[in-house]
Amino acid sequence: MPAYLCPPSVIHGENTVKTSQIVTDVRDRHPNAAWAPRIDSIAASTGIETRGWMVPLETAVAPGAGNGLPTAGIGPAREALADDGFSEQDVDRVIAALESIPAPQTVQERTAPAWAAVQSYGERAARGALQIAGLDASDVDCLITSNSTTPALPGLDVTLANRLPLRSDVLLLPATQWACIAGTRSLALAADLVAADPDRVVLVVIAEALSTTYQPADDTLESLIVRLLFADTAVAAVVTGRPRPESVLRLDAAWNHTLPGTQALHRLETQADGTHFVMDRRGPRAVQETVTAMWEWLHARYQDGPGAWHPDVLLAHPGGTRVLEYMEQTMPEAWPSGLLDFSRDSYTTGNRGGAAVFDIMRRAHDAGQEAGSRAVLYAAAPGLTATALEGEWL
Repeated sequence: MPAYLCPPSVIHGENTVKTSQIVTDVRDRHPNAAWAPRIDSIAASTGIETRGWMVPLETAVAPGAGNGLPTAGIGPAREALADDGFSEQDVDRVIAALESIPAPQTVQERTAPAWAAVQSYGERAARGALQIAGLDASDVDCLITSNSTTPALPGLDVTLANRLPLRSDVLLLPATQWACIAGTRSLALAADLVAADPDRVVLVVIAEALSTTYQPADDTLESLIVRLLFADTAVAAVVTGRPRPESVLRLDAAWNHTLPGTQALHRLETQADGTHFVMDRRGPRAVQETVTAMWEWLHARYQDGPGAWHPDVLLAHPGGTRVLEYMEQTMPEAWPSGLLDFSRDSYTTGNRGGAAVFDIMRRAHDAGQEAGSRAVLYAAAPGLTATALEGEWL
């Protein structure tokens, strides 16, 4: 360090999905769920009224191409029904009824359109970031990519290397499992890369299709919350080792922290019908431990005491309202209010996962920041692992 960051490019999911649409869909599918009488209050508690997805809601909830009775099961089903004394006519009716039941989407059916969108959105964000930085694709020396819910090999890095196109000697660094931490950790890695060679140009691209975790058949309370929270976004930004006319933020220090034994609290599970995001109710409290550790890092960095120094803006990935509330509650009393305003503003249109911090940064930049103002960037992800950066607006 230091590293210099140009304003990020942000591409929001272009299909608007209202919370009221999700509530209607879930209520129709699970009228007898234990939480059904509280679904309106649960939805309202998120503070999210709309979010943008890369694919329409209709695509996420559509049945699969198959049916409730695979072809291989027709023969055994006929034999079993006949053995139980059903007439041939009754067997035909039962088989026809089973074949009319739609099957859930397969992993391929759910992932294919989302992966296509991730590549397209990622390319648009990358081109936007290069234009903002006043650079061409040929200027890029390293590409860092992240996308957590649409695994593919080759990945987004190779897609962008071909589509932009990048030079053949560009270092490609894909990180498909960073998830919510992708924004801060990619910047920390980029800062290390340009510290080793200040003439490097690093392009960071994060494209998250979190709507793929929308699982219509799930009836748990945690699944309901997942469906209400997530949004789809692609972001990108250029990091350099020397200041450019387009640079807006200097990154001065990075901090990493991982809590042992918390890997099961938040996780992705791939099942026959696609990707499921599983949350444990103890998760927010564990995330709060990383927040406390971050305060301690800042306190140690500024020996004059946490009350004497404070950031002018805190760009924190808003995993949920409880995390933001805890951050405000545990800040030193002398710190001014409103440090998380841009984080709250971003959260009103959904949890963007790894793309969140770049979206929040873009909002802060667009609102105008005075040169010399201090910024702290923070995010935590399944693991639980966290990364924060501290820097200054230029």
